[in-house]
Amino acid sequence: MAAILPAGGRKAAGLLLLLGLLTLSGCGGLTGTPTPWRDGAPEQVSIAGVPFFAQQEYQCGPAALAMALGWSGVKLTPEELVGEVYTPGREGSLQSAMVAAARRHGRVAYPIAGLEALMTELGASHPAIVLVNLGIDLYPKWHYAVAIGYDRPVAEIILHSGAQAGERLALRVFNNIWQRSDYWGLLVLPPDELPATVSEEAWLEAVLGLERTGQHAAAITAYETALKRWPASFSAWIGLGNCHYKADNLPAAARAFGQAIRLDPGSGPALNNLAYVLWKQGRREEALNLARQAVALGGPLQEKFQKTLTEIENNPSPSPEPPPRKKAVR
Repeated sequence: MAAILPAGGRKAAGLLLLLGLLTLSGCGGLTGTPTPWRDGAPEQVSIAGVPFFAQQEYQCGPAALAMALGWSGVKLTPEELVGEVYTPGREGSLQSAMVAAARRHGRVAYPIAGLEALMTELGASHPAIVLVNLGIDLYPKWHYAVAIGYDRPVAEIILHSGAQAGERLALRVFNNIWQRSDYWGLLVLPPDELPATVSEEAWLEAVLGLERTGQHAAAITAYETALKRWPASFSAWIGLGNCHYKADNLPAAARAFGQAIRLDPGSGPALNNLAYVLWKQGRREEALNLARQAVALGGPLQEKFQKTLTEIENNPSPSPEPPPRKKAVR
């Protein structure tokens, strides 16, 4: 698959129609009808609140992202997103650009793959951006659409695609054109909403991408959302502490790193990070103790731990030492 993925342009609807005709005539080598629904899945789903933007020539990427962002509460037009995701010289949008743009707007870009995951997310009212190939192997025609629902009794998926809102496509046709992208799909979620098919590792990886984009407030919410589901997640506590530190909330950072240490007392990074935060707060003696513990653990990060210890040893705390606590009078 090419690195730059050209959009479907005005021909998208016609190619979908052609694929449907090939299916009816028995041509095209399409796979059999899949049965991806879990027990108890709704019979019919049509997600409300997904705006529709008819795409301009070769700009299905901006249109699809604007629709997904709009559902999540970020109101933008495709024109406002063109500069973020569209590469004019290649007439297309990279998947990585779609992910990065979603993050820049404070949303968790969560990847999904496969029909079962897609149908489960649609059943949970989560629309998904999907990348399909409307052409053939010799002449690929990559196209982004937004899946917004399905009709289980007739095995159809419902898409906002090209110039058509709510387009219905036989599921086996959709499966055939989607599998050509290795089932690339993307949820664009508010940071306080977990996917229906969520795994701890995948969510934290997606949130780390949000954090690295500099969206610390959104990442804090996303880490807190993770901790409601997985309260003993060491990585979530570390991530939360890092974000609070970057947001200059030292007390909250100290609490998060402290919780990480309670979960894993032998974690050098947690000891090191808490030491640095306490030093910043003016709690130098506590910081020295923790920094020495981190260095004593050794390991591949020992040099970094030593730098923290040296900085604390050679410099007074940026904040004054807190006054000693008075004993309570009883």
